[in-house]
Amino acid sequence: MEKILTFAVPCYNSAAYMDHCVETLLTAGEDIEIILVDDGSTKDDTPAKCDAWAAKYPDVIRAIHQENGGHGEGVNQGIRNARGMYYKVVDSDDWLDAEALQKVMAKLRECARWSAPLDLLIANYVYEHVEDKTQKVMRYRNVFPQDKLFTWEEMGRFRPSQYLLMHSVIYRTQLLRQCGLELPKHTFYVDNIFVYQPLPFVKSIYYMDVDLYRYFIGRADQSVNEKVMVGRVEQQVRVTKLMIGAHDLRKVRATSPKLGRYMTNYLAMMMTISSVFLNIDNSPEKLGMKTELWEYLRTVDPRLHHKLKYWALSAVGTIPGYQGRKISVSLYRMARKIYKFN
Repeated sequence: MEKILTFAVPCYNSAAYMDHCVETLLTAGEDIEIILVDDGSTKDDTPAKCDAWAAKYPDVIRAIHQENGGHGEGVNQGIRNARGMYYKVVDSDDWLDAEALQKVMAKLRECARWSAPLDLLIANYVYEHVEDKTQKVMRYRNVFPQDKLFTWEEMGRFRPSQYLLMHSVIYRTQLLRQCGLELPKHTFYVDNIFVYQPLPFVKSIYYMDVDLYRYFIGRADQSVNEKVMVGRVEQQVRVTKLMIGAHDLRKVRATSPKLGRYMTNYLAMMMTISSVFLNIDNSPEKLGMKTELWEYLRTVDPRLHHKLKYWALSAVGTIPGYQGRKISVSLYRMARKIYKFN
């Protein structure tokens, strides 16, 4: 049977919660495949669970075992082995809403019959906050036309809290391969590269106002926890540098002004996050790293460097002096409390 959609599920010591994730994906139907990528798990029976699922549903589920390479290499492995026309990453501690998934699958089956296949389908995602058991739905009604095919030049403006994340996108598999997407190993926060790098290659988009992806957030061990992010700030900087070098945004703006504006905003957000967490660390080494990051941007694109240095969003992380660093951290924590993004 032809596979419409490949779900890649990177699994690392996730035996305690991966079953729920897989069960929700199976509701999509038989014309999907689920690739469970065991990323060198050694602390629990994740490898055995992956094999058990593959044995139970051999026409739908495949298990791939690899040496530990990090979340990005799990995504890479999925892209290399995907048989589905479309590709979605679902982390093993998250899940998809069954009713929304049925609607998305119906649309993807329709898209697969088009003479020119769809490049990108966008749906909403939901933050499931562990600490206070609340939900926050991230929608794009103000940004994209609903239930119609469109291009980047038909989109509106994103709010400060709105970005396309891995949770909200379903890319055409061949487009990911053609754009040369290869995420770095042993690096967190590569989901930003996954979303960002393919964007200029996308020519056709469809937005469905359904709450598809459910994203657990608020656990102390998560990569987006503040203390964890400070400890891994070098990886955040590495990802930001890769995004800086991924595209010449002047060329993107020349061919697609609205996409260029959005990608510039996204890069500003990444510069802010990197700068703020380097400020939180506040060691001479990390403050030097912040200076080096901004100098790297200057060497790649001097005009973009000047723009972001004095733009309200990204300038938050570059307020000079000790008091300036304190202000930048306070503003970040205030925004986190308002928008509840980690």
